[in-house]
Amino acid sequence: MNFPLASRREALAGAVSIAATSIIIANKSASAASGVGGINEKHRERGSLPATVKVVTAARKAPNFKSFNWIGYEVFRENYPQSDFDRVQYASWVKGLNFTPEMKKKDGELVGELRALVHPGDNEFNELALQTAFAGTQLPLELARKRIQTIVLTGIHLDWCIEGNARAARDAGYLPVVIGDACACQKPEQEAAAMERINNFFAPVISSERFVELLSRKA
Repeated sequence: MNFPLASRREALAGAVSIAATSIIIANKSASAASGVGGINEKHRERGSLPATVKVVTAARKAPNFKSFNWIGYEVFRENYPQSDFDRVQYASWVKGLNFTPEMKKKDGELVGELRALVHPGDNEFNELALQTAFAGTQLPLELARKRIQTIVLTGIHLDWCIEGNARAARDAGYLPVVIGDACACQKPEQEAAAMERINNFFAPVISSERFVELLSRKA
């Protein structure tokens, strides 16, 4: 089901370095990066955060990157549209967590390394569906108005928001590209299987180093 390797490389190089491209940084960053809020995933130490910084910094210098989207989600979903099933599921995520309003706000903020990369005109919003940014947000209109063809995805979690949005993007006619070392699962041991599944069926998975190399190519 895969392209021949040479053809796939040529298609990917053109898509990343020439086509009108958007970048989606899907990060529940404050808690997951630092280990606060009871999540304790510590992605800063695991490498996905510095790799995301590398990707965004390189994309800022590329003229074909037309759209930067910082997309989060909330663990505490009192204000989300929800069915009865959603309500029960969402409540199970926060059972036993005693968070003040200030703690909840902090939990959803970008970490400093990423906040420093946000520019005027970027989009910042939360997913409102279970785990996709393509339903109930401004993202579809943003991509259509700017005639985006390729979507580069970084962030967490690889097997949740990243994979879900890669699948949605592919079904909507875009080419999603996942930056593997700029993503992570909740548990490191789950990452190899997730990357293999995504790369085989939904989106090329490449490294941040490969991404920077592709952008350096002249059209």
